Amino acid sequence: MRLLQAMQSFPHQRPRLFIVSGALLWLALYQLLQPAAERLVSWLPVDPSSHLGGALQFFLYDTPKVLLLLTGIVFVMGIINSWFTPERTRALLAKRGEGGANVLAALLGVVTPFCSCSAVPLFIGFVQARVPLGVTFSFLISAPMVNEVALTLLFGLFGWKVALLYLGLGLSVAMVAGWIIGRLKMEAHLEEWVQQMPRVSADDPLQNMTLADRVQSGLGAVRQIVGRVWPYIVAGIAIGAAIHGYVPEAFMASFMGKEAWWSVPLAVLMGVPMYTNAAGIIPIVQALLAKGAALGTVLAFMMAVIALSLPEMVILRKVLRPRLIATFVVVVSGGILLVGYIFNAVL
Repeated sequence: MRLLQAMQSFPHQRPRLFIVSGALLWLALYQLLQPAAERLVSWLPVDPSSHLGGALQFFLYDTPKVLLLLTGIVFVMGIINSWFTPERTRALLAKRGEGGANVLAALLGVVTPFCSCSAVPLFIGFVQARVPLGVTFSFLISAPMVNEVALTLLFGLFGWKVALLYLGLGLSVAMVAGWIIGRLKMEAHLEEWVQQMPRVSADDPLQNMTLADRVQSGLGAVRQIVGRVWPYIVAGIAIGAAIHGYVPEAFMASFMGKEAWWSVPLAVLMGVPMYTNAAGIIPIVQALLAKGAALGTVLAFMMAVIALSLPEMVILRKVLRPRLIATFVVVVSGGILLVGYIFNAVL
């Protein structure tokens, strides 16, 4: 009992030591993943070189790897996000006009822990704080699509070049799409009850948090985010393992390769009905690339799943009229298609 109490109070009483010891433990576990996965597969009554053996090794290696990467980055970003509350984000955006504010909104989306499920309350808060509509959309596109989880998993699985490429593409889509929507002046297509809501000030409240408080914020983010998305991660890795082990490379390249001009729009259409997040879709992306799918096509698929999912459209329908939703879908889809075609042509 005393040991349990001591462990629970450790992060609050010795936050610096907790961070250092936690980082060392994380690195040690990460180094053990590959040999542990190979050892587990060798103990199973399957041939490691068979389809099933390859699928099992993919699943047993990627599941702890993705969960470990996710836990580490969510903890770090939970600490960083203690400086970026919704109120502070609104205050930063409300004080700027369009153009530069679109850039700032897209950048803030990278470091703020908001997803499609929080779209409605965020949207209402931004409207009440007089944040321009186009700037609001830049943030709502960037936050779920180009967040710290997506970038960290991409870096861990594919390296810094793919992660940096995705960051640049996602920010570009968010900035340009938000700017276009802002230029169209579609405020009249908000639902009437949203337009009639009283305006509020966008104050930036001061926060006096200690390091221990920020560590607790990081731990809270791990419990909330990892606890919510781990089923999607396991499901995504299971699908990726099946693709890795059983889908022939020639079959995948035939409809998701560079030569198929229709692969990019098909990837976008396939992605829209799906409902998952970056952590759940990236293992599938990893398997698709390994089987010969083109990078531009796969990135278009990933962006469509995260930024244009049908469930998010249903959520946004509470505050947006159909014409504004349709404009949002068309503008963002156009940006994603352009990204897919450009990178299939260049890479």
